[in-house]
Amino acid sequence: MKLGIVGPTIPYKGGVAQHTTELAFRAAAAGHQVQLSSWRAQYPRRLYPGQLEVSGGEGTPFPGTRRSLAWYSPLSWYREGRRLRDRDLVLLCLVNVLQVPAYLVIASAARAGGARVAVLCHNVVPHDASSWQLWLIRRLFSSVPDALVHSTDEAAAARRLGADEVQVAALPFFLPAEVHAAAAADTPTHRLLFFGFVRPYKGLDVLVDAVAAASTPVTLRVVGEFWEPIDSFRDQVAALGLADRVELEDRYLESDQIPALFDGVDALVVPYRSATGSQHPRLGHLAGVPVIVTEVGDLPAQVTDGLDGLVCAPDDVASLAAAIDRLYEPGVLEAMRRRIGEHPPQDDWPAYVAAVERLGP
Repeated sequence: MKLGIVGPTIPYKGGVAQHTTELAFRAAAAGHQVQLSSWRAQYPRRLYPGQLEVSGGEGTPFPGTRRSLAWYSPLSWYREGRRLRDRDLVLLCLVNVLQVPAYLVIASAARAGGARVAVLCHNVVPHDASSWQLWLIRRLFSSVPDALVHSTDEAAAARRLGADEVQVAALPFFLPAEVHAAAAADTPTHRLLFFGFVRPYKGLDVLVDAVAAASTPVTLRVVGEFWEPIDSFRDQVAALGLADRVELEDRYLESDQIPALFDGVDALVVPYRSATGSQHPRLGHLAGVPVIVTEVGDLPAQVTDGLDGLVCAPDDVASLAAAIDRLYEPGVLEAMRRRIGEHPPQDDWPAYVAAVERLGP
């Protein structure tokens, strides 16, 4: 089919831009005629004071990408919608509710030419959503009732807010850099890893408390761009007496820097309080290490408790500390590493593209 995809793409930084770009490539490889439309100005500067783009991008841009949309220009929204009128399906990649007004205009203009329109939801409901944000999401689904989401919980949330036809597909792996299993250490290193954007819903504060509460002495490396004051974490680390066991690195990780993070690591920890879709468990398994996750979003669907990782309760220091201790029970870590080596992650992209196809005419 003739497919239009609207969303952030490289050189914008972060996983969503990488995902949008990879989706365009995968859909084209499946035989579809793809037009990727993106933003030249995505947010007001005061809402995102950091660097929005990565110099040189992360990966290969999709050929012919149009970067015509600007948050401040309704005319750009309308014009792009008109350009997409010839598409069989227009997929709107929803990242932030501030994009909803633009997407409503694009959808209306595209449908005027007969295009079918659907929403790809990276987050159906924003973390800590306010009433006006929920109103905007309801408004979007009342206009565009078809959606693609990344977990059954997200599907239920979309239907509660007015979505009609909802496709569920696991979030596939989309890191541009190659990730290979590192050689396992002869003995456990007692080193854990947390990486990525640091935001309240990611539960880093719970993980730091769990490191202190666990019976097994471990060290924790934290690498990522902090979206909340790093000094609060430094104070927490100091108060718990963990200055020599918790390392905090405030920096954005480009894709090619991520594989090296797993060198000498026993496990990746993903202690989210809430989640929709995440590729972190797949990253950990591709790197050959077990993953400790909380029971939120699609995280437990990616980890088989006791076989290739551990699942614990969200926002629960004792549960997470117990998972850390369980990892170091005799033979557990070694057995998990063997299991991961014997059952590497599969490519989820064919199923994901098939879910997009089901939204089409």
